[in-house]
Amino acid sequence: MIHYQLQCDHDHGFDGWFRDSAGFDAQAARGLVECPQCGSVKVRRALMTPSVARSREVAPVPAEAPAATAPPVAVGGDRIPDHIRAMLQRLRAEVEKNCDYVGNEFAGEARRIHNGEKEARGIYGEATPEEAEALAEDGIEIGQIPWLPRADG
Repeated sequence: MIHYQLQCDHDHGFDGWFRDSAGFDAQAARGLVECPQCGSVKVRRALMTPSVARSREVAPVPAEAPAATAPPVAVGGDRIPDHIRAMLQRLRAEVEKNCDYVGNEFAGEARRIHNGEKEARGIYGEATPEEAEALAEDGIEIGQIPWLPRADG
């Protein structure tokens, strides 16, 4: 893994971890690297100071990804780093833009679509854990995403 200091076109600075330099280049070219502060995908590597070892010992590799530079926010008792929150907010906006909200009728509507009784389309709504389990047992694939407040409000 390689650590980069990144900067968006609005001069917001943030950290990023990538498999290698080519990984960053490919993700940035596809617009997959996003500023956690403003959502811009025009991101470049910022000037960094080199990491210099002070002894002959090799530093241990962290067991998990480092936290974002800004403190994460608490959502439902979980802590979500800013860059993940920004991606989830963008995902919410895309779901709301491209799918139909069916509320508490989600499980029934998903089943009707799966059985061909309704036209296939993207839907979202609420389901109980029991309803979600029953859908999975019947081979109806659904996904659950953390539903964060909208980025615009």
